[in-house]
Amino acid sequence: MTSADHYTYRITWSAEDEAYVSTVAEFPSLSWIDTDRTAALSGIESLLQDVLEDMAESGETPPLPLADRVYSGRFQVRIPPEVHRRLATEAAEQGVSLNRLVSSRLAG
Repeated sequence: MTSADHYTYRITWSAEDEAYVSTVAEFPSLSWIDTDRTAALSGIESLLQDVLEDMAESGETPPLPLADRVYSGRFQVRIPPEVHRRLATEAAEQGVSLNRLVSSRLAG
C-alpha cells in the first residue's frame, strides 16, 4: 500500500474561515481545516492515509506522488504563431536560443 508520506502538501491561511486550510496536490478534492497549523497538516495526512487505505481495499491505484515521479525536463506547449514569432525575435536579439529564453521566463 502507498504511504501518505511522499505526497505534496500545502497549508495556507484562510481569512474567510479564520483557519489554516491544508490540501494535497495529487488529490485536489481533499482538504482539512484547523485553527492550528500543525493540526491542519496532521489532519490532511491522516485523511489521505484513510483514502489510500480505502483505495487499496477497493483495488484502486492511487496517483503517484509528485516527488516520486521522473521528469524528463521536456514538455511541449502550443502557442499562437504571433507569440512564437515575438519570442523567437526576442531570443535572437538577446543572442540566446528560444529554449533558453522561455526556460528562463518559466523559472523566474
